[in-house]
Amino acid sequence: MKSRESHVRLKEFQVNEKRRQLQQLQLMMAEFERMAKELETQIVLEEKKSGISDPNHFAYPTFAKAARQRADNLQVSIRELRVQQEAAELSLEEAQSEHARAAALEERDLAVRARA
Repeated sequence: MKSRESHVRLKEFQVNEKRRQLQQLQLMMAEFERMAKELETQIVLEEKKSGISDPNHFAYPTFAKAARQRADNLQVSIRELRVQQEAAELSLEEAQSEHARAAALEERDLAVRARA
């Protein structure tokens, strides 16, 4: 019976770990979004300062080009993290389901032992 109890604890640990991973992904996405917004603001300021807003113009500010590339890279990373988030959410649901099954078996075993 101890093995079922430890199995329930293992499943609970796995659920907590999946939650932590999901939270970590959400924090990273929020941070990347904040950084991308900050870069967009810097790009607009640089374009106003130079008077050139066309990235293909020969005199377009180098800083604005680099910041635009970095912002684009962050957007790609955010999209990739969203895919990972969806997978993590599915994995969490699966782990929660397994934990619920293990807990139900443990509860059933305790009830059987109590009647005996």
